[in-house]
Amino acid sequence: MYRYDEFDHAFVAARVSQFRDQVERRLSGEISEDAFKPLRLMNGVYLQLHAYMLRVAVPYGTLNSRQMRKLAHIARTYDRGYGHFTTRQNIQYNWPALSDVPAILEELAEVEMHSIQTSGNCIRNVTADHFAGAAADEVADPRPYAEILRQWSSVHPEFSYLPRKFKIAVIASGHDRAAIQTHDIGLQLKQDDQGRFGFAVWIGGGQGRTPLLAKKIKDFLPESDLLSYVTAIVRVYNLHGRRDNKYKARIKILVHETGVEELTREIDAEWAHIRDGELKLPEADIAAINAYFTPPELVDRAEGWGELAAWKKSDPGFADWVGRNVAPHRHPDYAMVTISLKPIGGIPGDASADQMDAVARLAGEYGHDEIRVTHEQNLVLPHVALADLEPLYRALLADGLATANAGLITDIIACPGLDYCALANARSIPVAQEISNRFGDPARQAEIGDLKIKISGCINACGHHHVGHIGILGVEKKGTELYQISLGGSGDENASIGQITGRGFGPDEITDAIETVVETYLASRSSADETFIECYRRIGADPFKAALYSSEAEAA
Repeated sequence: MYRYDEFDHAFVAARVSQFRDQVERRLSGEISEDAFKPLRLMNGVYLQLHAYMLRVAVPYGTLNSRQMRKLAHIARTYDRGYGHFTTRQNIQYNWPALSDVPAILEELAEVEMHSIQTSGNCIRNVTADHFAGAAADEVADPRPYAEILRQWSSVHPEFSYLPRKFKIAVIASGHDRAAIQTHDIGLQLKQDDQGRFGFAVWIGGGQGRTPLLAKKIKDFLPESDLLSYVTAIVRVYNLHGRRDNKYKARIKILVHETGVEELTREIDAEWAHIRDGELKLPEADIAAINAYFTPPELVDRAEGWGELAAWKKSDPGFADWVGRNVAPHRHPDYAMVTISLKPIGGIPGDASADQMDAVARLAGEYGHDEIRVTHEQNLVLPHVALADLEPLYRALLADGLATANAGLITDIIACPGLDYCALANARSIPVAQEISNRFGDPARQAEIGDLKIKISGCINACGHHHVGHIGILGVEKKGTELYQISLGGSGDENASIGQITGRGFGPDEITDAIETVVETYLASRSSADETFIECYRRIGADPFKAALYSSEAEAA
């Protein structure tokens, strides 16, 4: 993984010193909260409902055990003993004292971490496939390109004050595990018939109050043109993006209102001026960044196949965990392990300091010192020998981290909602917990199969409800919390925006309503192998609407 160079160390240290001075002036009353706001946002500090919140960057979701131990230490020392992993592959601390934030940033710098560009109208943390560098279906590790984009975009003088926040995601396989079509720019690394690398390029995706899927504007952009073409896109957006209305300021609105063909022509015209200039990526520079991501040396461990079969046969709990949370690795003797941060009845994405320490320890012992944060608010050990799965499982079980529910109905994405967020209209966490408890029985989850529930506490859609197979949006109506249900969304390569079913449900009704949706699916599927999203796309919304609102229709 990437290591800071001398410039990085000096730059981050200078930023910490600068922010320490700004915090001292705010605490002394020398500057007002309004004047302080843009300064704190540049350093990832938000003012939430009850306290300040600090968001720490985890570039393309990659950590080592030393960094995870530092995150645990910060949670234990400066917060309330836990952290919250987010859909941007970052971590948030919900209760730091403002006076402690400079010390936190100083400690983060010790392990080559920071909070720069985790907020504000700039290019945010570049995200990537959480299985990058390990997945058997990728053409190459996409993270070096994410790192190139991170270096290019960090404190970019031209793009530090964009019309609105800007998000980029990178994948390298046909199966999209990073939801690139919901991003301002989505990039898919590809390889042509001659072995050359390039990118399919999407622009204009986003959620919020106007959810739109990105449009593909390039099928194969040569890798050497990556920075020049992305610069052209962002430059055109910076020129034309609206600054008079923040709700219409994202590039998705520009694409929608201008038209993708016209906007592409303008991007290509800008690109023509800069394509062969200093932004051209030399092969030597690409190779140098790639060298930072050299995969670990994985020795053959063929004995793991027999041991794995025996362990699965003797322990049904272990077998369930392997079936849900373990994915094939590019090396046949290894696996990619998802560590669920969704215990039944728990808060999605939260991890205690002790659990973070445990993950750090296990990454060092079994995972070649690599940890990933997923956009679905879980963690991953990407390089685990099959022969180590059983002892790893036992250790995770002891730390409350062995929930076998990856991709199931209780693997819920949820924003912090009204429990923390000043923008929220409704609570997300209690709804997620109640649904998790309702459907927590392992046999029932297995019967239901793959199903993604995503919950947002307001229209900003931080919980990605628009692309949930079942999406739940909390709204406020006449002082009462209501929850709208949408169905049929998806964030993968077959991306779709869910459709609202009808009126919202109260806090005491929403879990029963989800039960109705699930039971309608189970009664309607063509076979036990037909997933929820497949069934929905086959039969449409009407059977679900009829089941949800049948009593109202009868009353009418």
